[in-house]
Amino acid sequence: MNARITRIREGIALPEYKTSEAAAFDIAVCESGIVPPGGTLMLPTGLVIQSPEGHMLMVVPRSSTFKKKGLRLGNTIGIIDRDFCGPADEILIFFWNPGTEPVAVEAGERVAQGIFVPITRATWIEGAPAESSRGGWGSTG
Repeated sequence: MNARITRIREGIALPEYKTSEAAAFDIAVCESGIVPPGGTLMLPTGLVIQSPEGHMLMVVPRSSTFKKKGLRLGNTIGIIDRDFCGPADEILIFFWNPGTEPVAVEAGERVAQGIFVPITRATWIEGAPAESSRGGWGSTG
């Protein structure tokens, strides 16, 4: 499977799958910044990525980002549509610091990971709800 990638800044490394069985590739930021306590910050990756046809790119946090830094991705998961791939469509990483101290993020630091996910689009068929209800929130225990 091929995906188009454009490095829009000098010196940006291509994302890498770090093991032969890795499901996702690591994504690094290309600028440093400080995420204030209780605050947010967006940092650029220097990358524009077009997913293969029939796929989207999902950007999720690396497990070590919270463990080592106490940072979360501000939107928890980023969905990158296949058509978000023009010259101004750089992938940005949105951080949220739920802690009480500022947190530094360094240029080149791998903070997120990307995975290509197949897309199936639904055709809506309007109608009455199913015959019975399952119960609602917490209904299965």
